Amino acid sequence: MSEQQRLERFNALDPAEAKRALAACLDVARWVDEVENGRPYAVRHVLLDTADRAARRLTDTELESALAGHPRIGERARAGHNIEASAREQAAVDDRDTEVAERLRAGNTAYEKRFDRVFLIRAAGRSAPEILAELERRLRNDDEVERAEVVDNLRQIALLRLEQVV
Repeated sequence: MSEQQRLERFNALDPAEAKRALAACLDVARWVDEVENGRPYAVRHVLLDTADRAARRLTDTELESALAGHPRIGERARAGHNIEASAREQAAVDDRDTEVAERLRAGNTAYEKRFDRVFLIRAAGRSAPEILAELERRLRNDDEVERAEVVDNLRQIALLRLEQVV
């Protein structure tokens, strides 16, 4: 199926189905509504631009809601997570590398203690050592810089997931 055909199929979804598909990309009601309300999209890039702009301005409540849908890096997704997407995105995080897996667990714990939220990164396309290096770097961020990085990574993940839809 071509990109245009997938876009047309997305445009043709009833509103509830479209919202479910969008919530699987970024579970933030305002974002879902803004992107869904823009339908029908004539071209894919307008949809992606709309989604991109809407994801750049998450409130603290929206950020918390969005993070609830993501497992810790290196852990299996469970109920409440987008299991299929999380597994695909974290495929390079191999728990058989016990040193990296242990460092990720320790880093996740330190991050949660430091920032009071799960560490989130666009894992797709990154190796476990790259993710670990980013985790260690981001532990040195101040709260404002780190919040901006989390929002940007959520935006990246949402767009990657939306590209799979359309």
